[in-house]
Amino acid sequence: MADTQHIFMRFSAKTSEWAGKPATFVLALVLVVLWAATGSFFDYSQTWQLVINTGTTIITFLMVFVLQNAQTRDTRAIQAKLDELILTSHAENRFIGIENLDEDDLKHLDRLVAKAAKGGQAEKQAAADAAPKSTKTATAVRKKIDAAARSRKDKRKAAPRKAPQKS
Repeated sequence: MADTQHIFMRFSAKTSEWAGKPATFVLALVLVVLWAATGSFFDYSQTWQLVINTGTTIITFLMVFVLQNAQTRDTRAIQAKLDELILTSHAENRFIGIENLDEDDLKHLDRLVAKAAKGGQAEKQAAADAAPKSTKTATAVRKKIDAAARSRKDKRKAAPRKAPQKS
């Protein structure tokens, strides 16, 4: 079973990579043009139409599963990388696992993060506009900005404490 999954994983990765290349699109376009050009030779019969309909339906049906497998694997890898970045940075560890929240919680969290980002940008812009010329004063202003950012971070509404477990 594990060997079959490994083979399918490799197959889906290669197929996904191949399907995304411009040459694949050109090949598909050429096939459709050739099919259309042969229509008069086959008198535009039902069999002639059935060839393209059946072929594209089968390919589409199979590609859904192959591409979904590749996308799911890529999403898991990206999520693991983001979790590692959160763990090794000064970011909020509570953000780990938020991909398992429902849509309303994610929208709420998105609004909170956007609000916090706007507040931080406004403070930085105001500090830049009023930036002192001397190094000593600049250091004092930087400390005030950092303290204000820490204070805002402590006051802002927190992300959900724990994300729901995957089922």
